[in-house]
Amino acid sequence: MADRSGIEWTEATWNPTTGCDRVSPGCDRCYAQTLAKRLKAMGSPKYQNDGDPSTSGPGFGLTLHRSSLDVPRRWSAPRLVFVDSMSDLFHDDVPPGFIAQVFEVIRETPQHTYQVLTKRAQRLSRIAPELDWPPNLWMGVSVETRRYGFRIDHLRQVPAAVRFVSAEPLLGPLGELDLAGIDWVIAGGESGVGARPMELNWVTELRDACISAGVAFFFKQWGGRTPKAGGRELEGKLWDELPVRVPREPVQIVRFGPANTMSS
Repeated sequence: MADRSGIEWTEATWNPTTGCDRVSPGCDRCYAQTLAKRLKAMGSPKYQNDGDPSTSGPGFGLTLHRSSLDVPRRWSAPRLVFVDSMSDLFHDDVPPGFIAQVFEVIRETPQHTYQVLTKRAQRLSRIAPELDWPPNLWMGVSVETRRYGFRIDHLRQVPAAVRFVSAEPLLGPLGELDLAGIDWVIAGGESGVGARPMELNWVTELRDACISAGVAFFFKQWGGRTPKAGGRELEGKLWDELPVRVPREPVQIVRFGPANTMSS
């Protein structure tokens, strides 16, 4: 839990759940898993539940923290809040009822704006009709390579006030993306020991697609051994655009059959 965050595109973090499991290549060098191992060793009570060694790690087992649900209610000044920076709210082990409780807190604290990001796009679209979507909730999916572009199709079916895509870490070109119904794209390179490099044309192609579609674009970092190693400039410019909320027509939830599914 942090009242302030070093993540460039948010201001605070709130973790009603912690822990996760790797589901795709973007998870391979997960900062949260590394941090959880360190927090477990330090005795942090929220990180004592170990996950499956093949998909998770020490201190990173999926854990619900009901005692953390009221934290945003104690923040009086408005904040842009990243929900579950140390987890994934749409992980299969998070009951829909608990997700609904998180959404209720979001609705009851309209002074804040909340950002939820998931790789479990299929579960997101599947249970979206069961949830009461607050107007101050932004919903996003992670897309690290072209193979995972299908997550955007699932996101498009969700009646969130703002929909966004996080292409971080960007591990390959995303090709011709359909950005219809998307309000914001974040891009960034991987950081840490052994970080996989990001190529210029992958980012500029994505930026240009956003410009063409009228979608806000945010370039977080080039990455490297440390997050700030490569700086944040893209072709001599900082890209810090944020989405502008626009009224939406009600979304008809579309169920995806077997031909449209892929492990997420």
